[in-house]
Amino acid sequence: MIALIPLFLAVAAAAPDALTGFLSGPGQFLPIVAIMVLFYVMILMPQQRRQKQHQAKISAVKRGDTVVMSSGVKGKVVRVEDTEVGVEIAQNVTVKVVKSMIADVVTRGEPAAANDSKS
Repeated sequence: MIALIPLFLAVAAAAPDALTGFLSGPGQFLPIVAIMVLFYVMILMPQQRRQKQHQAKISAVKRGDTVVMSSGVKGKVVRVEDTEVGVEIAQNVTVKVVKSMIADVVTRGEPAAANDSKS
């Protein structure tokens, strides 16, 4: 796109009517095409990338992982099925959750943050 600017300037210097003819014909669509490309690169590509990462994280859920559901409830995975997981949200309280409602997966290896400081 930027490489076309010297071409436009050269055409404008050679024949002003040629630039006017180009911009009134096929050149009038260049800004629209540029905006569409920019929209795709800045908005759609990162969203698709995040969606793929989230889907991979959910499909890798295993027993013992700590998950955060979209409602904000945290729990430990006790059973994994094809489309649902069993999540223990309190001692001896297990609920079935659809996998797509899992917002985040916190694996066993991550340490829990302490609420109080010991000095």
